[in-house]
Amino acid sequence: MQSDLVSIIIPAFNAEMYIEDCLNSVINQTYQNIEIIVVNDGSTDLTLELVNSFNDPRIILINQENKGCSASKNQGLRIANGDFIQYLDDLQSGSQSALQN
Repeated sequence: MQSDLVSIIIPAFNAEMYIEDCLNSVINQTYQNIEIIVVNDGSTDLTLELVNSFNDPRIILINQENKGCSASKNQGLRIANGDFIQYLDDLQSGSQSALQN
C-alpha cells in the first residue's frame, strides 16, 4: 500500500543560520514519502547556496524576489503535489517522527 505524500513547504528569507538544521530535520524524518518545497524569498545571505548543497531529489527550490512569508507559503502551495501539507518555518526543526505521528 502506498503511503500518502506530504508536501513540506519551507519559506526561507536570510535563513543561512538555520536552513541546514531545518532541512536535515525534515530529511531524517521516519516518514519518508515527502516532497520538500523551499521557497527562497529573496535572501541576500547564503540561504540559496546552502539549500543547493543538499543532494536530495525530494527538495524542490523556488527562487522569488522578496514578497514576504505569506506569499512564499502560497507559492509553495501552488506547486505542492501532496495529499497533506505541512508548513515549516526555516528555523524550525522537530523530532524525527513528527510527520509519522
